[in-house]
Amino acid sequence: MSDSSNKLKLGALIALVVGSMVGGGIFSLPQNIAASAGAGATLIGWLITGVGMLTLAFVFQSLANRKPNLDGGVYAYAKAGFGDYMGFSSAWGYWISAWIGNVSYMVLLFSTLGYFFPVFGEGNTLPAIVCASIVLWLLHFLVLRGIHEAAFINTLTTIAKMVPLALFIIIAAIAFKLEVYKADFWGTGNTELGSVMDQARNMMLVTVWVFIGIEGASIFSARAEKRSDVGKATVIGFIGVLLLLVLVNLLSQGILAQAQLAGLKNPSMAAVLEHVVGPWGAMLISIGLIVSLAGALLSWTLLCAEILFASARDHTMPEFLRKENANQVPVNALWLSNGLIQLFLIITLFNDATYLKLLYLATSMILVPYFWSAAYALLLTIRGESYEQEPGERRKDMLVAVIAVVYAVWLVYAAGVQYLLLSALLYAPGAILFAKAKRELNQPIFTAIEKLIFAAVVIGAVIAGYGLYSGFLTL
Repeated sequence: MSDSSNKLKLGALIALVVGSMVGGGIFSLPQNIAASAGAGATLIGWLITGVGMLTLAFVFQSLANRKPNLDGGVYAYAKAGFGDYMGFSSAWGYWISAWIGNVSYMVLLFSTLGYFFPVFGEGNTLPAIVCASIVLWLLHFLVLRGIHEAAFINTLTTIAKMVPLALFIIIAAIAFKLEVYKADFWGTGNTELGSVMDQARNMMLVTVWVFIGIEGASIFSARAEKRSDVGKATVIGFIGVLLLLVLVNLLSQGILAQAQLAGLKNPSMAAVLEHVVGPWGAMLISIGLIVSLAGALLSWTLLCAEILFASARDHTMPEFLRKENANQVPVNALWLSNGLIQLFLIITLFNDATYLKLLYLATSMILVPYFWSAAYALLLTIRGESYEQEPGERRKDMLVAVIAVVYAVWLVYAAGVQYLLLSALLYAPGAILFAKAKRELNQPIFTAIEKLIFAAVVIGAVIAGYGLYSGFLTL
């Protein structure tokens, strides 16, 4: 790790942020948003989401600069502020979100290839799963060659995926019709959409998912060439992706009416461009989506291994996850993550809906690590810790942290009680690894407060288990 040639420069860190955020979601955004909201409510939703997510980006930037000794981002902040079990839970929840997200990317990748090769169907046929498995292990052995090399390839794919997105924005801007965009601006013509604020709220639930990955640079903070680059990469990557998302969404609304967009098959961006320029437009976007998914798969493969390795390095996870190969790649963490991805790929053969529903569940779990990061930033400003020489910065950062905490709480609330209960089923088994890590240090497993928290998690898991059995909860 001391070799500066193996450290990640600013460009590579930005590519990790952009590459992990720009996966498949942006290519389905026109339909996803139109199904929830009209053009006016969409603007309100983007404004609120933009401010909320920007404060989270500033939180990650501030913490990267003020706590340079904390490596691993979301997990390290939770641990520093609220104890070992909260730190472990953040790492565990983030890791589950990451590898289940990769399962969905694999299926979406081969569903898109089905546009060219019908044998792949919706991405869950036997040929699709066999080929997805081959891609999985090719990525696995690519990453084993070194994080620096994999990050370089991720940078190339991130640049490549920008080309079709840029072409879409240019063509859509030329084809944009103001009268189409203004028609039924507030969505009042479609009673199923509800009030303007209902539309904005529902639309915001969609936008949360496309921003997952904003913390990508902070996860790799220990491998950054300059610590200050972590915060810069987070904010630059976020602003760039926000601009892309808003342009793709708003320009689409000036080409097809809300009801037409809502009825499109995904990836809906392909259908929008096909409407403007013909079949080659759909082919261009499909190729772009394939490149984008390949890059996102690589980003999240790196993130899966790194979060386990970072948390094992300071004994939050068991020692076996600290093992690195000669290329300084966390091999056991990588094998564990990709082994589970392989298992769930096989499961999609027998239950094609499982991966999608688990993805929504796992994605809701990532909101908890986001909350703890924002809460830790707020805690630092309340204590005045690291602000001894900068009282003015303290007030500004406190305002940012308060907004980020409120936004994170709202997101957890918006995800719903059902997902909070079901996520307990995934959090509870993690205590086995937490206990193993504590035993390796000859320390008590839980503090008194952590016992109460774990008891609440177990109760939630039992309720969720009974709910699934009796039918009042569904996956």
